[in-house]
Amino acid sequence: MGVQSESMREEFAAVMESEAQSEGMSLTEQVQWSIEELLRYGVNKQLMEPADCPYVRNALLDLFHLREPHSMYKSEYAKEYTSEEDELQPIMKTLLDYGHIIGLTKHNTITERDLLDARITGLLMPRPSETNAKFQRTAREEGIEQATAQFYKMCVDSNYIRMDRIRKNSYWRYESEYGDIEITINMSKPEKSPKEILEAKKAGTSHYPKCLLCADNVGYEGHSNHPARQNLRQIPIQLEDESWFFQYSPYVYYNEHSIVLHHDHVPMKLTKRTFERLLAFTAQFPHYFIGSNADLPIVGGSILSHDHFQAGRHTFAIEEAKTERKFQWTAYPGIEASIVHWPMSVLRLAGKDRHQLAQAVHAIYESWQQYSDREAMIIAFTESEAGKVPHNTVTPIVRRRGELYEADVVLRNNLTSEAHPEGIYHPHREMHHLKKENIGLIEVMGLAILPARLQASITSIISILAGEGSWQEQRMALREEDALYVHKDWIDALVSKHGTSLDAHEAEHAIKQDMGRLFVEILSQAGVYKQDDAGRHAFLRFTEHLGMEEI
Repeated sequence: MGVQSESMREEFAAVMESEAQSEGMSLTEQVQWSIEELLRYGVNKQLMEPADCPYVRNALLDLFHLREPHSMYKSEYAKEYTSEEDELQPIMKTLLDYGHIIGLTKHNTITERDLLDARITGLLMPRPSETNAKFQRTAREEGIEQATAQFYKMCVDSNYIRMDRIRKNSYWRYESEYGDIEITINMSKPEKSPKEILEAKKAGTSHYPKCLLCADNVGYEGHSNHPARQNLRQIPIQLEDESWFFQYSPYVYYNEHSIVLHHDHVPMKLTKRTFERLLAFTAQFPHYFIGSNADLPIVGGSILSHDHFQAGRHTFAIEEAKTERKFQWTAYPGIEASIVHWPMSVLRLAGKDRHQLAQAVHAIYESWQQYSDREAMIIAFTESEAGKVPHNTVTPIVRRRGELYEADVVLRNNLTSEAHPEGIYHPHREMHHLKKENIGLIEVMGLAILPARLQASITSIISILAGEGSWQEQRMALREEDALYVHKDWIDALVSKHGTSLDAHEAEHAIKQDMGRLFVEILSQAGVYKQDDAGRHAFLRFTEHLGMEEI
């Protein structure tokens, strides 16, 4: 450890000591008392039983190099009524701060504090087998909805799902012709500082776990390139006689945002089995939707190396989208088919027989994989030195409506062109100031996940629309590295439409509503069939190709 680091650590200790003395305790006593508060929290939140207190206390004393507990400790703590208010963060702050003083973290960065956080809260957690046993028992005795509710609460209470950060996300709705589009700016996943990025590079590459989704993550200590997962728990499930796991996402983007992942580290690949598994999941979890990202680059998800789905208890705008056209499909007489009024290109199928529905979805997928319509700029394959390169795939989404199983099949294509090298059916470059990443499953359904950098940009643009300084002067002075540089044309349009005399509230509303409008336009760019006469006629050519007849 360098002299500067040691000096900073001593200063940090002095501040903590002063704060402890102001409360009539020594620093050691404050940490000992925080351990007791953590035990009470664990019992009250039902992460552990009262009888676990001595065991967990001793593990925490060992972790923090303490020989004995606080003089006022109790052997066990009884369960008490607790409010839903967040009680954990003040306790954790004391323990994380002290952990830095005694060398459990090196630089006291967010990444290192998160690693220690999971190490501490992991000590409160039941073993994976105990978690699974409780889940299965609750599902049998009280129903699957209660089982998922308890499991989700455990993930929140254990700090695996960081609700303290998720509450910082900006969220609003935009009323469009397609329904209420949801917009969120993701502030919950902390960005790495330059120091953390440097440490991550020094850490080198590890091949264990193979990826962030592997079952080997349960209990993993993590490092600068991989989050700690001592407080992660998964529920084993069977989908069509295959072993899968059910868990929650640590950075939930919607209610009970969950991940269903293959037992083995196998790549994502859409097959008939994919659709059978999705529908099998809704048979077991009828209160959840489930969907899969597409399996090709550009239009696919961020992790294509491990087969997985995303699920949850949330009603997205796509689910409430109106029907544009209805069809009968003689090949599948028990299936209702329709085109949905949505900026992307969606075929909706519904039926009581999930096995027949899986066959119908697979028939669309197989046909779409081979389908080309050059007039509509849809090309299934192009040639390369390695052979044929596929471009057509789908994003499937499945849910239950009472006795009916329902599947939305969103048609995708990852073709590129000279004008659109990132993808023809991908956010175009004029939209990259807001969104340049893939349009994945969540956004397909009508929830925009926008990067954290936009929060500061919104604040700056509010001041412009409120007339704080001359926009033209600011515009002339902008350099490429300035945050507002990429937004120049957008700000011009906002100023032209709204002027520069709005109050702060009006300005923020105007900006956020325009972001909603632009996101709908992004979804339209990702749609293979456009919402115009040419696009509608081209879509009907595909339904005719499938053998569907409009009714």
